[in-house]
Amino acid sequence: MAARDYDIVLFGATGFTGGLTAQYLARHAPARLRWAIAGRSKAKLSKVRDELAAIDPRLEMMDLLVVDAADRTALTSVAERTSVVITTVGPYLQFGEPLVAACAASGTDYVDLTGEPEFVDRMWLAHHETAVASGARIIHACGFDSIPHDLGAWFTVQQLSPDQPITLRGVVRSNATFSGGTFHSALGAMERAREMKAAFAERRKKEERPVGRSSRAAAGKPHRDKDLGYWLLPLPTIDPQVVQRSGAALASYGPKFTYSHYAGTKTLRFAAGGAIGVGTLALAAQVKPVRNLIKGKVKQGEGPSVERRRKSWFTVDFIGEAGNEKVHTRVSGGDPGYSETSKMLAESALCLAFDDNPETAGSVTTAQAMGPNLLARLRNAGMEFEVID
Repeated sequence: MAARDYDIVLFGATGFTGGLTAQYLARHAPARLRWAIAGRSKAKLSKVRDELAAIDPRLEMMDLLVVDAADRTALTSVAERTSVVITTVGPYLQFGEPLVAACAASGTDYVDLTGEPEFVDRMWLAHHETAVASGARIIHACGFDSIPHDLGAWFTVQQLSPDQPITLRGVVRSNATFSGGTFHSALGAMERAREMKAAFAERRKKEERPVGRSSRAAAGKPHRDKDLGYWLLPLPTIDPQVVQRSGAALASYGPKFTYSHYAGTKTLRFAAGGAIGVGTLALAAQVKPVRNLIKGKVKQGEGPSVERRRKSWFTVDFIGEAGNEKVHTRVSGGDPGYSETSKMLAESALCLAFDDNPETAGSVTTAQAMGPNLLARLRNAGMEFEVID
């Protein structure tokens, strides 16, 4: 990798979250970082470069790589020139596969912020073995989906005995708004529920299981949590799948690992309202005119003001049990969908580029590929991982 031109290439810097990721790198990356931004429009890339140069004047000569997300030859050329690729270009099911293919074939590490289960499963089916052979680490869901949950589960498991069955539940709370990209991705997943289930089933049929151990994601039911005092509503996101895969890959999760994932609310009324809202949206996603109307109301590529982001927060509480042991941990931070997501994505790429990580390849999770190193980076960057009791 040392012979490559760049440590990191960022696709999507002209978008909202991609722009925040570029700004984070400009402010926090080490001076030795060799990086470039890539996209379709040279004019838009030049504008972003000017904004980055205002943060760090050394970036005024930053390389701009003009390439279309569908141009497989050009994408392969870019992938061969860099050690790590970051992409914020979604929806990933629509735009993401050519870049994953290019990285897998070129031995180039890849990170994105997708929350689309079908995309992740289809990329495993199509490109995992190629990445294993080339040494590429393909790591999806490196934003709020799913780092706080995946690393939070890993952190919690380290507090428990690995020789006992471990049950773990994660409970998410936040006052932030969802991004337009996240909303469109969620709507797309609801629209393609049948295809998503088929991709999951095909992957599960072909994926190796851990020998002598088990790891599963349990759906759970709405209930009141006696430890946390919240009403819990099961969350049908990608996060439980990611945590379950880390549990399957790492022996520290014990001989029998079970994870459940919830949203937490203070009152039953809010929990019931959330369940009705999600159900209504899922039904609306099946009707094309209604689906298109909803998509038109929520635009991609836009986000809240700096002031709104500064007021936003998230927490993920974990309750872990192993035999007679019980632990409560918490991951917390600021605005999850934008400020913290751009931080997590950038630090993931920096971790892959510079840190001494476990030897892995193929489609892997953040806990599996970077666990303690990425957790240390995020702590240094202001996110909290703490044992409550």
